[in-house]
Amino acid sequence: MLQVNDLSGGYSGKSVVKNVTFHVKKGRILGILGPNGSGKSTLLKMISGIINPTTGEVLIENQPIKSYDVKQLAKKMAVLPQLNASTFSNRVYDAVSLGRYPHQTGFFSTWSDVDEQMVQHAMESTGVTRYKEHYLEFLSGGEQQRVFIAQALAQNSELLLLDEPTNHLDIAHQKQILDMIRLQVEQHGLTVVSIFHDINLASLYCDELLLLEDGEVRAYGLPHEVILQQQIADVYKARVATYPHPEVPKPQITMLPTNELQREEARIQVANFTITNAYIQLKANAPLKVISSAVHNAGIGWYDTFLNRSIAPDYDIYSVEEETVNFLVANHFAPTSTVVMLTAVATKCVEIQSFTQHDLEVIIMVTAGVGNSVDVTKTYLRDEEPHAGTINTWVVINGKLTDEAFIQAMITATEAKTKALADQQIKDAVTGTIATSTATDSILIAATQQGQELPYAGPITEIGKLIGRGVFETTIAAIKKYQQFIEHE
Repeated sequence: MLQVNDLSGGYSGKSVVKNVTFHVKKGRILGILGPNGSGKSTLLKMISGIINPTTGEVLIENQPIKSYDVKQLAKKMAVLPQLNASTFSNRVYDAVSLGRYPHQTGFFSTWSDVDEQMVQHAMESTGVTRYKEHYLEFLSGGEQQRVFIAQALAQNSELLLLDEPTNHLDIAHQKQILDMIRLQVEQHGLTVVSIFHDINLASLYCDELLLLEDGEVRAYGLPHEVILQQQIADVYKARVATYPHPEVPKPQITMLPTNELQREEARIQVANFTITNAYIQLKANAPLKVISSAVHNAGIGWYDTFLNRSIAPDYDIYSVEEETVNFLVANHFAPTSTVVMLTAVATKCVEIQSFTQHDLEVIIMVTAGVGNSVDVTKTYLRDEEPHAGTINTWVVINGKLTDEAFIQAMITATEAKTKALADQQIKDAVTGTIATSTATDSILIAATQQGQELPYAGPITEIGKLIGRGVFETTIAAIKKYQQFIEHE
């Protein structure tokens, strides 16, 4: 659809864009990225024909744009500049209707049903129908932006050039506009080339990305090929971290401060734990980075309060989310900063121990009811409903873990727990084989993210040795407490 070959040019003899080449297939979205002054808007003006290049060419459907007259080109290509100004007062309906000008013929052109349908559809798609009788000067910047996007859509061109189309829009309208453009691309074969200020939006909605640096192509390809952590940091001169989007296979970035922000000392001790009849609580002085399989706030996050709740055997596990939030609110815990696990074990059976070696310290908390232990290799022989976990393990590390170390810590802790069950000869009641867990165990790894960085937490690392020993010994102690408790019940 669009071919840009070896394009160079700029203003007053100064070359702003240098040797840019890329192709965009029909029905695709290309996002143009780059810091301020990298040549994004100049490149778009050259593609649209506003600025003549000094070298190179722009082709639309294999024809140079100069071969099209004004109306022909307008039918092929619609352009939405970054800034729009109305030279005279216009109603929204009239402004959007201007998009149909290239489709009018003759001096006394008549307004057709198709024209009206295209205008109405463009206004509905951009959410400006309710403003159709309003004058542009009385709309907010974001509302005006949506009107001009509607005007471009009403033009019904095959190629749409956009310069920061979500500028001035709140996140709801950003999503609405980009969802709408994506729908036009997928359903009607629209081709889009758009400048983006927001790297995450560009990655999420674009098929390919073009990254400019000082007017030259630094990278061109699929989002995961362009949005590389070091590459973005180099081009934008900023500290960033990349991570996968939670729902689609697209990379996203997070900005990082130049200097690490000062945080309150978060070191954890056994004294930070409180035990009541209803729960075991860990309250940290500052949020800890956590990865867990908890029933509330599972996954990865930052939290300062942790509860291991003891619940009755007949607890309704299917209403756990609503019940847990109600419990937290009723007991004056903040649902957004609290991690909650459930256990069928009485809180008096908890075992909490501290393990240190050199400058490393790990606090382990385990509740270990083993009455419903299972052999994971034989669970296909069982048929039972979900229920509350009975071996809950917390590993709290006074140190700074990498993402890799968090995962390794979970593996190390799980292996140590399994070894503890074998050591105590805990068996699966159904199969008679040595158990590896209970039916619904949970695990939590938390770190203060202060002090020495620990890149790995496998079994032979210093921190891994502490976790392995700590979980093994604490689990055995917790099993024995539970067994003694059951014997005296």
